[in-house]
Amino acid sequence: MNEIKRKLTLDKPVTYQIRVPGSLDENWSDWDSALKISVESAGDGPPVTTLTGILDQAALHGLLRRLYSLGLPLISVNWVDCD
Repeated sequence: MNEIKRKLTLDKPVTYQIRVPGSLDENWSDWDSALKISVESAGDGPPVTTLTGILDQAALHGLLRRLYSLGLPLISVNWVDCD
């Protein structure tokens, strides 16, 4: 069986999902129109916003700096293999 393994690089865009606490509205996506924003609440728990988009490493770092400047702690940052 010939299995091809993908590897992350600095310049190749891949899909990331970033989760932060709270509710970011759709206007926030004006910063980057390529981001899909979804907000979920589980019962009485606080809302969690998931940002999903295709980013290279430079854009990912820019987005993480932006979230940091807003005072939003990260719940998770995941590479999503979309094959």
